[in-house]
Amino acid sequence: MSPRTKMPPQLSEQEIDQTVVAQAADDAAWEVPVRVHRTTPASLALPAELAARAAFLAQLHHTPSVEDWLRRVIQERVELEEAAFVGIKRSLAARAL
Repeated sequence: MSPRTKMPPQLSEQEIDQTVVAQAADDAAWEVPVRVHRTTPASLALPAELAARAAFLAQLHHTPSVEDWLRRVIQERVELEEAAFVGIKRSLAARAL
């Protein structure tokens, strides 16, 4: 037997989508989440104009530093995105039923 005959058939994008939607609510179908912890702070380069706008807004919000304000804004945005993702996952699972 050649190696090509041992491979499973390729699924279409629609078949993959159907499988994911069908398994969305089934925790047993998913791998254990991977947790990653950064040991050192990350640096982020911003264009000068954007950094100046962020500095202005940090002052406007009486934040001690631009870094603190940016950290808070990014954290809030990540939480909003995660909540939206969970909502979409639930709606897809509900549609699959």
